[in-house]
Formats: sequence, C-alpha cells, structure tokens
Amino acid sequence: MRFLKTFCLTISTAFVLSACVESYTPRPYGYFRVDLPAHAYRTIDTLGLPYKFQIPRNAKLVGHDSPNEKYSIDINYPTLNANIFCSYMPVKSNLVDLLEESRKFVYKHSVRADGINEKAFENIENDVHGILYDLKGNTASSVQFLVTDSSSHFFRGALYFNNVPNKDSIAPMTKYIREDIIKLIESFEWKK
Repeated sequence: MRFLKTFCLTISTAFVLSACVESYTPRPYGYFRVDLPAHAYRTIDTLGLPYKFQIPRNAKLVGHDSPNEKYSIDINYPTLNANIFCSYMPVKSNLVDLLEESRKFVYKHSVRADGINEKAFENIENDVHGILYDLKGNTASSVQFLVTDSSSHFFRGALYFNNVPNKDSIAPMTKYIREDIIKLIESFEWKK
C-alpha cells in the first residue's frame, strides 16, 4: 500500500513538473474591430466656396466663422473620431511661400515619422495640381495634401484623429480616409 502511495505521488509530481516546462507566451495586444461603411460620395457646392469637390456621405462639412478663414472648412468624421482640417488661401504672387510653408508643416512631423512619401496629382482639364503626403509612423497627422491652380487659389488639408496616435490601432481608419482624400483631390474643381 505504501508503495502504491509513493508511486502515485511520484507520477503526480512528474505530471505537474512536466506541465510547467513549456514557456508561457502572452497573447498579443489586440484592438477593437471598426466596421467601416462602403464609400459613397456627394459633391459639396455650398457656403459660397470658390471650389467644389466630393466628400463622403458619412462625413460632415463644417465652415469657419472667422473672416480670416472665410473659405476654410473642416471635414468631420464623427463615427471615426477624425477631422480633415482644410485651409484656403488666395494666391497673390506668393505661391512659392505657400508651397514652402505647407512643406515645412508636413516635415515638422519628421521627428516622429518613420517616413514621408509624396504623390503628385494633376488634372489639367480643371487646372488642379496637388501633392498627397503620406506620413508613416506615430505622427499626429498621417495624411496631408495640397491643391492649387498655380495662379489664384491654394487649398491644403491635414487628417487628425482625436486621440493619441498609435499607427497600429488607427491604420484601418487612416487607409479608409486616405481613399476619401484621394477622391477629394481627383474631384476637386475651382469655380470660375
């Protein structure tokens, strides 16, 4: 009987110790799934703006009340907790200064950016020339752009999320809104 108890205790101890041999691997941190709606657009041609373009139906257009920002707007994504802040400036022989100021604004993020890519857009028929900036990494703004006609109008925008930037958690939403920004640039027209 004593032999049986010793044998059972030895076997039990062996099982317990063998179970502890494997190393524990914690689960990777996960993020909540965000269901993004299908892209659907509408043309904005309101507020007496000197331009028009298409914005998503799930976004809200917010005008500025300040006289200095008369034609500046914000495109708000309430369900995604994001905004595209857009500024309009008339060109008065200062196009080079406006372009350089926008470039500096983008490259201020280079401290936190893993990389910055530029993509040129041109629509000769509508006299629209633009640049899309993709900022990689944990930057405050992950997508910025500018559009101009090179003689009278200058329009720039920057995407911001209303939370601490974490490239992994906002990546699906950034990609989704980036498609909307490309649609905005491609549909952009100056009013004559």
